[in-house]
Amino acid sequence: MMMVLGMFVFSLPTLAYQELQRQTQWKFAGNSRVGRRDALQYTGKGDDIITLSGWIAPELTGSVFSLDALRLMADTGKSWFLIQGTGRIYGSYVIESMDEGRTVIDGDGDAKRIEFTIKLKRTDDSVLSSLGLGDISDLRNMVDIDGITNSIADKARDVVGSAIEGIKTTAGGIAGTFGGIGQ
Repeated sequence: MMMVLGMFVFSLPTLAYQELQRQTQWKFAGNSRVGRRDALQYTGKGDDIITLSGWIAPELTGSVFSLDALRLMADTGKSWFLIQGTGRIYGSYVIESMDEGRTVIDGDGDAKRIEFTIKLKRTDDSVLSSLGLGDISDLRNMVDIDGITNSIADKARDVVGSAIEGIKTTAGGIAGTFGGIGQ
């Protein structure tokens, strides 16, 4: 599995892309100044576009029906989660456009090679909110290295402290039992 868009799996049997390009933009408003460059003010996130391109050879690998499935998904107008095979979550994306080129045509008019380009555009639909996990900042706080380190250190202190108390209690009990020895 290379990537998942909603419930569609990009892989060799379905649709394997050979190239992934990502373009991320940020918005700035410019204010003109005399004799100087414009002053820029950050106004927010811009477009985040992922382009997947490649080709399939239906007789060998890939399926023409995969392109049809993606078209049906695009027809819904819905936003879909995009997750890489490594587990990396890109976010929520709509299918903005698809290009398809057919070459090496046989006598029946069927293509032996189909080139494709799929353009995905990020939406503001939060993946974590949809999963009930809150915002990305909550997730960052959960996996904060300092927080993990402190948590492990606190647990270790508790375990060591309990062990020492147990040894003291056991040693005190043994000393009480054999109180006269060694005096």
